[in-house]
Parts: sequence; C-alpha cells; structure tokens
Amino acid sequence: MIKCILLSEFHHTQGPKISHQVPQEHVSKEMFDAIQQYIITKPELQNRIITLTSFGCKFVGCPVCIDNSKYQRNAFIFNICFVFNEGSSSTPYCSVVKKLASYLTQLEDEHAFLSNPENTEKVSQFLKQVHTDLNTEGYCSINMGTSCIVHLKRAAVTRGPITVQDHDVPVLIKPRDVVMKHQWDLTTQQILHYVDGVSHVLKIAAEADVELNLVKADLQNLLYYKLLALVPIFQYSNVYTVTRDINTFMEDERLQLECIDFVAKSERALPDYVDIFSLYCSFTHGTTVKDICTRQMNPHIMKVNERKLVLFGVMKGLIRRVHKFPIALKPSAVSSKLQPIVRFLDGKHNFDQICALTGLSHHELDERCEADESIVVCCK
Repeated sequence: MIKCILLSEFHHTQGPKISHQVPQEHVSKEMFDAIQQYIITKPELQNRIITLTSFGCKFVGCPVCIDNSKYQRNAFIFNICFVFNEGSSSTPYCSVVKKLASYLTQLEDEHAFLSNPENTEKVSQFLKQVHTDLNTEGYCSINMGTSCIVHLKRAAVTRGPITVQDHDVPVLIKPRDVVMKHQWDLTTQQILHYVDGVSHVLKIAAEADVELNLVKADLQNLLYYKLLALVPIFQYSNVYTVTRDINTFMEDERLQLECIDFVAKSERALPDYVDIFSLYCSFTHGTTVKDICTRQMNPHIMKVNERKLVLFGVMKGLIRRVHKFPIALKPSAVSSKLQPIVRFLDGKHNFDQICALTGLSHHELDERCEADESIVVCCK
C-alpha cells in the first residue's frame, strides 16, 4: 500500500522543497532535508527509478528535469515519489512511478501544471485521487482535459521462473493440438513432440537431440504460459501421501467431476467419486503404488487408471511424492558398487535425481543401498 505520494521540486531561491504530499505531513521537513540530495538528484540520475530506504520508509521516485528558457535557471526540476513502509514490496509500483512522471512532464510542458501557483489545488486533488484509486482499485483513470487522460495500473506480481530439474517429468495441461497451434520456434516444436507425461527432462533432451539447458529454458517458457506442469517420475515403487488439500476435494464438486473424467479407464464407464476418494486416502508413508494396486484395492476394478490417478493428484496438490534420499555415513566405507556415485549420497539428492543422472533403475539403486550398512535412506 502507498503510504504517501510526495511531489518535490527545486525552487530557484529556496532549493529542494516539498511541493505537495498526500496525506499531509507524512514526510517531515527534517526527513526531507536529510535525503533531499537523493530526491532532487544530479543530471546523471534523472529519468531513472531511484529507490531509497530511510527513516523506516521506502521512497520510490523518478527525478525529471525540463529544460526551457521560460523557467528561472532555465530548467524546472521535480520528482514524484511513492512512499511505502520499509518492509513493503515496491516492485509493482516502479513502472507506475515512471509513467506518472511522464504524464506530469507532459502536463507541465503543455499547461505549466506543476510550476503555475494557480494550479496548487488542482495538483493536490489530482494526487489525492491517484493515491486513493491505486490503493483501493489498483488502477486509476483521470481525465486531465482534452489533451491528456492519465491511465495508471499497478503491475501484477509474477513469480520467478520455476526451476526445471533433470528428473522432472513435463506434462501438458492443455490439449496438444491447442498447444501446437501457437507459433513456437523450431526448438520448442521439436521438444513438444517428446513431452508425453512419462519421459523426464534429461531423456527428452537426449531423444530430441537438443542441448539440456535449451530444453530447460523452453520448458520454463511453457510453464510461464501455464501450458504444462512438472511432476515426479511415475513408478509403481513410488510412495505418496495425501495433503491437506484432500479436504478441498471433498467439498469441490467441479474438481470431483474433473477428476472422474480424467482418471477413468474408459469414457464409457466412469468411476464413482467415493472409490476415487478412498484410493487417494490409501496413499500413506510406507505404502507404494504397487501395494495399493495389489494388496489393498484394485483401481482397475474401480474403473480407475492408477497412473492418471497419481498424475491428477500431484498436479492438483491432493497428494505429494515422498522422496528417498540416500546418505553415506562414511563415504570412504561404501561398497564398490556405490563408489562411482558416492558424491550423490549426501542427503541432498533423491532417488529420481540419482537415477536420471546415472542411468540406474530405482530397483538397482534401492538394492545397492539396502545391501550397504553404511547407507541410511531418509524419506521425506
């Protein structure tokens, strides 16, 4: 939230001063005097976003200098600043500050909006509306006459790019024909042919004959456009456990219908929601997918495709993968079969990562770890 909008200028006799602020007295004269050299800056920093943290506040401004012989000292220098609490994120407002400075420059050039003392009340009312609208609505649209309409909108906060690991399995969440209609570059088109919901990133890179980092970059781009999701490698030896979101599944009828359609073995014979819910609840620590399919319940009898059941549960956050992390208590004492991969036995690499990097199967790795007394496997 914007705590204050501060408009300052360089007066030809008084020097740097506060012209307007909304609300009044939020920034004291003593505070301004202490930081004024960073508000009314030298030419090298003009027309740039400047962020300053001081006195428990964060100031985000864009100093501007308008050169014109009509002004005293042949220039009019001002800065429009948004003031936030020190710990607040100002990133969504940086572009707004710069755009507002541009609008004010235009209004000053055309109507002397800022420099004319007769416009004092107009400027105050304008800043009040900007302050109120941005805080309540996130945007404002103010008609400043025939020549200018001020449109400002707080930028949406986007998350950083999702890290794509070698062992991640990309899954398209939109129909393939819809995804392929986009005008992708040739590399992305080539990669998409191998995105089948089964192959992990390292395998896709090898089969598509594309450099691994390029594959990861392209997949990050597809993730940004929400065309695919990343899931763990599916194996019947995998262990999953339910999350708190299983409660949402109980109450959300739309999610239930989506799940029924997705996990059905056949479109002609849809499973019951109660059976699907029971299957999800059977995922617990120590119980593998194979155990659920053979010892406890048989998804096939319930008309459920177990692979799709797991896939839907992971993508919707109903269940999560319980990974196994092997740890060598004494790296020098591990067996000869594990010596080539001892650098991965540090508790930071899970079975999926190690298998993707070494080519070992989960069964082979599990057997070697079980046979070695110096190896402890942590599940989390």
